[in-house]
Amino acid sequence: MSRVSGRRQFYNSRVRNLLRILWVGLVLLVVALLSALAAMHFAIHEREVTVPDMLSKTPVEARRIAQANGLAAQVEREYYSPAVPAGKVVSQMPPPGAVVRRGWEVRLALSLGPQRVAIPQVVGESDRAAAITLNQRGLDVASTANMIFPGAAAGEVIAQDPPANATGIAAPKISLLVAAEAQPQAFVMPSFVGQPLGSVTATLQDAGFSVGKVTLQPEASAADPQAASSPPAISPASLVVSHDPAPGQKVLQGTAINFVVR
Repeated sequence: MSRVSGRRQFYNSRVRNLLRILWVGLVLLVVALLSALAAMHFAIHEREVTVPDMLSKTPVEARRIAQANGLAAQVEREYYSPAVPAGKVVSQMPPPGAVVRRGWEVRLALSLGPQRVAIPQVVGESDRAAAITLNQRGLDVASTANMIFPGAAAGEVIAQDPPANATGIAAPKISLLVAAEAQPQAFVMPSFVGQPLGSVTATLQDAGFSVGKVTLQPEASAADPQAASSPPAISPASLVVSHDPAPGQKVLQGTAINFVVR
């Protein structure tokens, strides 16, 4: 009986030791994970900085402040501002107080001071003349769009934004809308084979096309020696044998169509 009791005590002791070892290992694992998370947290936050306030600073001052905080600064735009003196930062992105990664580039916009330039009227000028006029006033062409506009010559400015003499504009940039050259319409060539040349000519002229070269079918003169010496004349009643461009091809309005008739 004592031998059985001793074995039971020995077994219980080993189980308790094993559980103690597992518990200690689990505690060490949790501590290691918490330490790793804390290290990652500190590493991430060490690479983050708060964006300083660069408003109303000169570009040199703004870059110096950015570098002192582990950042870069770049001037990208210029805007009119009645409140901020010319040559100083009127806006920045990201804004002051934002948290960014170290080395981030802060984009700056400089003030041009109050608007002192009158916006000229360039509607009606060519796009090239308009660009010269704007450049002489210290203005830039922000963008140019093109559209077909009936009654306007290709390259003519048909609208501008902002309009002439506008005030309170944000930037010295003008967008232009320019008339594009009208492109001839494209059509799918129908088949005129077997139709009289006269009616085909009238149809083409009504559609904005013209009749080009008209020739007789060679086989007609070769089969008849008498006809070869006196070939038949081409007339409105002559029937179309073939034409170029061929049926199904795309043709532009105004194209001359060549015919072979008999």
